[in-house]
Amino acid sequence: MIRSILYATDLGLYAPYVLQHALSLCRAYNAGLYVVHAVEPMGLFAESVLQTYVDQERLEELRSTGLSTVMSSIESRVLEGFRDELGESHQDLELIRAVRVLQGDPPLVILEEMQALGVDLLVVGSHSHGGELDIPLGRTAARLVQLSDVPVYLVPMLQHRSRGEIPGKKE
Repeated sequence: MIRSILYATDLGLYAPYVLQHALSLCRAYNAGLYVVHAVEPMGLFAESVLQTYVDQERLEELRSTGLSTVMSSIESRVLEGFRDELGESHQDLELIRAVRVLQGDPPLVILEEMQALGVDLLVVGSHSHGGELDIPLGRTAARLVQLSDVPVYLVPMLQHRSRGEIPGKKE
């Protein structure tokens, strides 16, 4: 029985397409939808640039309060984007129980959120917006398929269809 679904989004070009799949599944199963977006941790270069221009006290303040403010702002923008995307479809919007933006390695963040929520299904796109056409599965999707202990609904991206290509097919 599917009662709750986690939709892991990269907020990329195909996110609305994957969202429609997640919402369709929610309607079909009368399930609630949770949404998670993982933000990669700041790299060494960005960290060193910040240390160059910001004193240590301000840097610690940014780390403690600034990051949570940024994450909260992203969550609000994601929800607002869903409202714009869904337009008059308030019933679909009501299916969304929560939107979370968390920092960390995307596959690990998604798996941890999946466990914490106890969802019954994971919905994810096969590639991120920058995925290579000749790679059959993106890094995050591949890790999730390998490590998930609930079924994974994998939405194929439209990159191949838009160019009329089928990977591995020789002319």
